[in-house]
Amino acid sequence: MKINWRKTFTIALDVVIGGYLILAFTAFNKPDETVSKCNKVSINIQDETTNGFINTKEIKRRLEQNKLYPLEKPMKEISARNIEDALKATPFVKAAECYKTQDGHVCITLTQRMPTVRIKAANGDDYYIDDKNSIMPNSHYTSDLIIATGNISRWYAQNYISHLNAALCANDLWRNQIVQIHVLPDKGVELVPRVGNHVIYIGPLPESNYKSGRKKLIEDFVKKKMERLLTFYKYGLSQAGWNKYNYINLEFDNQIICKKNKSHN
Repeated sequence: MKINWRKTFTIALDVVIGGYLILAFTAFNKPDETVSKCNKVSINIQDETTNGFINTKEIKRRLEQNKLYPLEKPMKEISARNIEDALKATPFVKAAECYKTQDGHVCITLTQRMPTVRIKAANGDDYYIDDKNSIMPNSHYTSDLIIATGNISRWYAQNYISHLNAALCANDLWRNQIVQIHVLPDKGVELVPRVGNHVIYIGPLPESNYKSGRKKLIEDFVKKKMERLLTFYKYGLSQAGWNKYNYINLEFDNQIICKKNKSHN
């Protein structure tokens, strides 16, 4: 049998070239962790200016506490997964990603949870509700959020106050005008405005046993009450003066009940 040496040589050459390319590609993409140390750590907090719950100094401190801060450590001893898991366990972190480069660079990217309302309940609880209606612990964070006070359980905060706050903040006027939500013992709700020396009473929030329908009920309730308040602002307070009344009751659909300040009696 005659062997086709040219064809055999061509196949062998293709195999050698293919193997070389695979090895070269693998070597190019895999850091040489046997000789390199981490010489740079980059921490990117994507929404640091808007949320402000955590900063790069805080992230470094947390990693150091867990003995995971990578600077000056051999690259082969640095676990990107362990760093991600440790940061995800932080109550203010929504997502974390970590990766290593060939030149000894460790990159960490974080996304923070978004606070929407602060709860300072009568029972001493002090925490935040985020945009997923979950509880976030208190921190040094300061922002122009609406504060909810009074008789608020954690369940009520997650299932009612969160929707009330979202409905108010969906409107630019009320997001800037309302600074405080106060819940009375009978679950009646008062709103404290930024402008005007008065308190707005809107009554108890509509209740529902169904989570899906609860949000829509509260949105419709708030829209109805605040449209009436806006009309009263335009045609009532604009004529009588912003400091004439100290209490505006919007509980009933067919009337607005106001209490005068003593100075206007």
